[in-house]
Amino acid sequence: MKRSRSVVLATVAALAAGGTAVYVSDAAVAAVACAPAWSATQVYVGGNVASQNSHNYSAKWWTQNESPATHSGQWDVWADQGACGGGTTPTTPPTTPPTTTPPTTTPPTTPPTTVPPGNGTLPAHFLTGYWQNFDNPANEIKLAAVPTSYDLIAVAFADATGTPGAVSFTIDPGLSASLGGYTNDQFKADLATLHSRGKKVVISVGGQNGSISVADSAAATNFASSVYSLMQTYGFDGVDIDLENGVNATYMAQALRSLRSKAGANLIITMAPQTIDMQSPQSSYFALALSIKDILTVVHTQYYNSGAMLGCDNNAAYAQGTVNFLVALACIQLQNGLRPDQVSLGLPATTSAAGGGYVAPSVVNQALDCLARGTNCGSFKPPATYPGIRGAMTWSINWDVTGGNGFANTVKPHLSTLP
Repeated sequence: MKRSRSVVLATVAALAAGGTAVYVSDAAVAAVACAPAWSATQVYVGGNVASQNSHNYSAKWWTQNESPATHSGQWDVWADQGACGGGTTPTTPPTTPPTTTPPTTTPPTTPPTTVPPGNGTLPAHFLTGYWQNFDNPANEIKLAAVPTSYDLIAVAFADATGTPGAVSFTIDPGLSASLGGYTNDQFKADLATLHSRGKKVVISVGGQNGSISVADSAAATNFASSVYSLMQTYGFDGVDIDLENGVNATYMAQALRSLRSKAGANLIITMAPQTIDMQSPQSSYFALALSIKDILTVVHTQYYNSGAMLGCDNNAAYAQGTVNFLVALACIQLQNGLRPDQVSLGLPATTSAAGGGYVAPSVVNQALDCLARGTNCGSFKPPATYPGIRGAMTWSINWDVTGGNGFANTVKPHLSTLP
């Protein structure tokens, strides 16, 4: 049976007052009090309520400085609970604190610059790179040889097994031979070495040839259990979802929440969708990101191998390999529900690393400046600034090393200059 809106409103009002939900009749709607007034500097978590413009809203997940009036809807952070006005509007915002150090206050016109709970100990702005567990024309390197410029290393890739949804990992025989007999035990030791340097390492699932499918509850359970087993075996800090052949948002979300329940709040969850996958909040990848926004660390979209694409203005198709392309497409995510700290720019390290979309590392810095400060933009300027923009990702560390570390040596120092 579906409850009437008046019942929901009365329930929200009771919860806002710190009491027990009391259901009332439609005739009592006018008496619904407004929840505490929304504050741009207040941190809200799932279930917190606030009012703005004589409407009550409830938060779906962690948020700060996202106005309920402009960030409510099916795919956004706030749920509109309807009109309010009965009683006196409280002026003290909710006091539920985050589980980590409170975020730094930012101007009301800009999103937060700090990181919500559940991201481990990654910097406010960080560099991600993929380490190749296979042998190709890029330089082969042991995990411990990853340059110290990289903050987060994604190991590419986990392998599918005969069990639906389950994954496994072992050092690729070709890579092992190229490195003189690199073993699983040596890999584990190298991962521990990266930890001693303050780095984070996740296992990436998918890739261009990845055939992993999580399409039902059983597969979701298998995925979560197998990834958690790899974390315990090797020491991985989390998982990267790089399923380029499609993703089931419902069951992958179930799998990731199950993994979070096993691994705890420091679990790192990243995603590496293709450009086309993040064009609309209704696409399965975007829907997945929004549905796990409260536990998602970052989405580093692959802004390459895509051709021209529409940006958040929907007025023109922007050519890949330009600053306009990077800014206009990142803007889609930033304007449609993801926090700035959950958005990162993914680019190839060299011209050999991708079929198209390469930009000089200096252009990556230019795009980050445009998004974070509104400076160094091309002809496209975003509708707001996003000082919390998380950083950049490259495919791959091996290709970067092959090219003389130009990506890491250019982008990493610049990240420390962002607000």
